Amino acid sequence: MATKRIADEPAYVLHRYDWSETSLILEVFTRHHGRVALVAKGAKRPTSSFRPVLLPLQPLSLAFGGDGDIRTLKSAEWVGGHVMPTGEALLSGYYLNELLMRLTARDDPHPALFEVYAAAVRLLASGDPDALQWALRGFELLLLREMGLLPPLNQQTLTLKPLSPKDSYALVPEAGLQWVSDDRQALRGEQWLALHAALASPSPFAALLRECADLLVLLQRPLRLLLNYHCGVGALRTRQMMLDLQTL
Repeated sequence: MATKRIADEPAYVLHRYDWSETSLILEVFTRHHGRVALVAKGAKRPTSSFRPVLLPLQPLSLAFGGDGDIRTLKSAEWVGGHVMPTGEALLSGYYLNELLMRLTARDDPHPALFEVYAAAVRLLASGDPDALQWALRGFELLLLREMGLLPPLNQQTLTLKPLSPKDSYALVPEAGLQWVSDDRQALRGEQWLALHAALASPSPFAALLRECADLLVLLQRPLRLLLNYHCGVGALRTRQMMLDLQTL
């Protein structure tokens, strides 16, 4: 059941739609209530206090009310902390937003995932090109796990056999983690086990960045295939935009 009145709720804007000549429908990701749809009345007016605040990839504090599928935004404040990412980092942030839009349900709280998203956005805003890939892969891993879509990384999915440290295993969308004889997209058992240990730590995102940064880069293609499979698409829109820009 939706709560009628929420105040001081940490949130990020994931997407926005035109609702009328003067108003917007927002999809926001909140710490305690998950993904929520809000109507921001008058937000498109030049004098609206919402106009300079309701930006993507910016930490906000929101107040909203109502008990329908779309609630009413009462107030929005920017809480500071970092500037908006630019360039490739901005597109990467939109990619994170698209993943949340496709894989999370409305009014389904994921407070731990909210903290991971906030940390990933801060990394994107840092301007460090290496941190960009680490942030994306770490977020993808933790999003898949939070949604119950990531198999345990310490065993073969179909046989439940433990991994052999020196053997190769591939992450296959239809079959999970499985042994392969020779696959350039596979990781060794010891590498999967290192990722499993990082995911099991009290602060998994920090552990992944600290202990598995090199491994995260190797996961780009396997995670992309797994995400596309569960999203039901051949390629995510923002991912295709990034590829098109790189080609140009």
